[in-house]
Amino acid sequence: MSKPSFYITTPIYYPSNKLHIGHSYTTVAADAMARYKRLRGYDVMFLTGTDEHGQKIERRAAEDNVTPQAFVDNIVEWIKELWKTMDISYDKFIRTTDQEHKETVQKIFKKLYDQGDIYKSEYEGLYCTPCESFFTEHQLVDGKCPDCGRPVEKVKEESYFFKLSKYQDRLIQHIEENPNFIQPQTRQNEMLNNFLRPGLEDLCVSRTSFKWGIPVEFDPGHVVYVWLDALSNYISALGYLQADDEAFKKYWPADVHLVGKEIVRFHTIIWPAMLMALNIPLPKQVFGHGWLVINGGKMSKSQGTVVDPSILVGRYGSDAIRYFLLREIAFGQDGNFSNEALISRINSDLANDLGNLTSRSIAMIEKYFGTLPEVQEGNEFDTDVQRVIKEQVAKMEENMEKLFFNNALEDIWVIIRRMNKYIDETMPWVLAKDEANKPKLAGVLYTLAEAIRIVSIMIEPFMPQTPEKIWVQFGIRRGELTAWDSVHNFGQLPKAVVAKKGENMFPRIDKEKELAILEAEAPTTDKKEEPQAVAKTNKKEVVKEEVEEVSEITIDDFTKVQLKVGEVIACEKVPKADKLLVSQIKIGDEVRQIVSGIAAYYSPEEFVGKKVVVVTNLKPVKLRGILSQGMVLCASDENGSLVAVGPLGEIISGAEVR
Repeated sequence: MSKPSFYITTPIYYPSNKLHIGHSYTTVAADAMARYKRLRGYDVMFLTGTDEHGQKIERRAAEDNVTPQAFVDNIVEWIKELWKTMDISYDKFIRTTDQEHKETVQKIFKKLYDQGDIYKSEYEGLYCTPCESFFTEHQLVDGKCPDCGRPVEKVKEESYFFKLSKYQDRLIQHIEENPNFIQPQTRQNEMLNNFLRPGLEDLCVSRTSFKWGIPVEFDPGHVVYVWLDALSNYISALGYLQADDEAFKKYWPADVHLVGKEIVRFHTIIWPAMLMALNIPLPKQVFGHGWLVINGGKMSKSQGTVVDPSILVGRYGSDAIRYFLLREIAFGQDGNFSNEALISRINSDLANDLGNLTSRSIAMIEKYFGTLPEVQEGNEFDTDVQRVIKEQVAKMEENMEKLFFNNALEDIWVIIRRMNKYIDETMPWVLAKDEANKPKLAGVLYTLAEAIRIVSIMIEPFMPQTPEKIWVQFGIRRGELTAWDSVHNFGQLPKAVVAKKGENMFPRIDKEKELAILEAEAPTTDKKEEPQAVAKTNKKEVVKEEVEEVSEITIDDFTKVQLKVGEVIACEKVPKADKLLVSQIKIGDEVRQIVSGIAAYYSPEEFVGKKVVVVTNLKPVKLRGILSQGMVLCASDENGSLVAVGPLGEIISGAEVR
């Protein structure tokens, strides 16, 4: 019987001189999922790679006085070495300079041209070179790129265009009929409300102003626009339109594309439209995760706010860094990175919880028995321990299917904390004082060893090196005792457990000394951060945008304002805006996206689930480039307190406020 297949991808990365910890975040998440699926018996294809064409590469190579190919070759080897350091188990690494990829892209371009989905015209508009993206005037924020904040260039040149607008209605229908296609929900609403429903324009898919790209085969003066080129990697890597397309038949459609939220638009609008035009099934899911931020802003090499993962792995090991990335942040939301938080996680979760549980258990087996005897007795706590393990294994499996990595790790740590408590409950050191209690002591230590064995299997997708270190100390070899199915059946470990204490897996770190060392190694920059274009506020103020003072009004004026009860179903912080939250609010049968200046008073997690009063007939506006379709009413006092206004009793969302 053949194994079920599972295809997972990361974006292919621009070959920057320095990938930072934020890039590692996506790849570590994909690797954890790939490892988990392999443990569950799937035939996995895990794809990553590099996006090597475009004007910015051509310019950078010229600055270094090398060819574009030489420029990317050098950096790609560094990237591969980083993924090796981070224990990334990709099955294929694709480069857009690979000959097979270039041939596939040319065939795709020709196929779309021949069937009338690509046509020749002239482009005049705004282009962001760092993002390789075209924008209309209304999409800019303060006249700059809405994604990276850099200046855009006016471009006028002969180009080929893809009929993106032709697929607008089909895309909307697909998203509405497949609610899991774009996750999390906030990304889905953003794509529908900010891009698809306002209307799509045809997409420029070739350039003539530079040469570093894949030539259009039938018109060599043109090179293929980088996004059509880059996005095609997900199928060119599988052999689409090539002589050997068995991998394409086997793995496509992809089970999940993991991408950063800044490129969700390309993966959920341009890419699906291309696939529709090619008459190819769409990927099952695109998951747009949040950013790792520093001091509230996205990591930026130009601003000096980057963290080198190689340095961190060198100091703490790859397992500790992988654990932190996936445990600290709810996947899908933005999360703050700090050295202090990293060290705290290592000390509390890894050294105190997992490390202490393992070392104490092994030390006691070694001290009191060496090898546990066959004769063992249970105790009154064993039933609860086995119940907890069974429940948490089921929860962990459910959370992994939803890509809720931090929740899955919490499920594992519930077991770890329960077993540390079990030691305190059973007090093995007391049992050891009486020879008559030796069978009961042996039973306690067996329960600890078996629980640690199960935990070691559960953590393997996240921390691939640590399980081996645990197994060696218990005399376990990879096989049936380390297979995923064995976590469902407590008591698989042979009774005669042999324990031999090994190295300290996670030594405690002196936080103050370590922070001083990391601070000294932090990158510096001469560039100053540009001031943010936000209204000045103090602790007693909320951000106010486009609000006018009004005088007394009549009842007729008041009735013009439409107020309804809404329920907050998703919420996250707005990047580079400390005071703004963007919420998805269910009002009756519709979901509205609303930006509110309340981040100082509510965390995204606190705000989700609240019922609030919303002004629903307010003219939509864009705040920080994000469409806001209403206003959440709030009350504040002179002391600076603020609360969102909501109903006192239970009432359905969509109810009118009169």
